[in-house]
Amino acid sequence: MSEMVTIHVNGEAREIPQGLNVTELLAHLGLTANRLAIERNLEIVPRGQWGTTAVSGGDRFEIVHLVGGG
Repeated sequence: MSEMVTIHVNGEAREIPQGLNVTELLAHLGLTANRLAIERNLEIVPRGQWGTTAVSGGDRFEIVHLVGGG
């Protein structure tokens, strides 16, 4: 069994398996990467870095769905 760590996603505490990267976090949360913006600890994570950005216990994420319109 994997170790679990606590992070915060959009202000809500979540228990997730240790060792995930941002791409794996999205899959764990059941989110598709389409039209998302992700902030980790008050810094935007560029989409090109999602696969290499490790998620650590205590991290705070804001995940926003981008919506088009006029």
